[in-house]
Amino acid sequence: MFFVTKIKMSRLDYITSLKTKFFMNQNEFVQLVTPFKDKVFRLAKRLLVSTEEAEDATQEVLVKLWSKNGNLAAYSSVEAFAMTMTKNYCLDQLKSKRTGNLKIVHTNYVDREPGLDKKMEDLDSLDWVEKIMDKLPVQQRLIIQMRDVEQYEFEEIAKILDMNESAIRVALSRARKTIRDYMTETHNYGIS
Repeated sequence: MFFVTKIKMSRLDYITSLKTKFFMNQNEFVQLVTPFKDKVFRLAKRLLVSTEEAEDATQEVLVKLWSKNGNLAAYSSVEAFAMTMTKNYCLDQLKSKRTGNLKIVHTNYVDREPGLDKKMEDLDSLDWVEKIMDKLPVQQRLIIQMRDVEQYEFEEIAKILDMNESAIRVALSRARKTIRDYMTETHNYGIS
């Protein structure tokens, strides 16, 4: 025969025991988010352009993650979940401002001891790439940002953007081709 015994426990003790079982403390949370919080900021910065807005977005995402503290174990990748939250938050911010211009620029290249003309050439190139990328659809900009700048794997990008991997590859290929075509057109202008 099976008997269930009732354990007498105050409500406060019960809540405390739940917290110790399912909720992480502040230090554990910081250890969890530290490896990817800079990626969250960079994605927000690429989408929102303004450093202040990107900092606000990062803080908002981290606060939302903290509020979901008890449910984070349900996610296979907290980082992918955070990046999805960041993308959605930033796109909501852009929609609320009725701003259609996302500025995503690949700025990871750093030259050792560049000369003044090299610096000017790099700035011109970055401006040029920014203008080309502004012509891409939003989804292609996000995919290029995540794959070429942030170095995410296709599987991670698929989770974040809720797309299948083959669609990610196609969109990335089209975005790169568009950029390549613009660059070729500009460099070959006037040359027969």
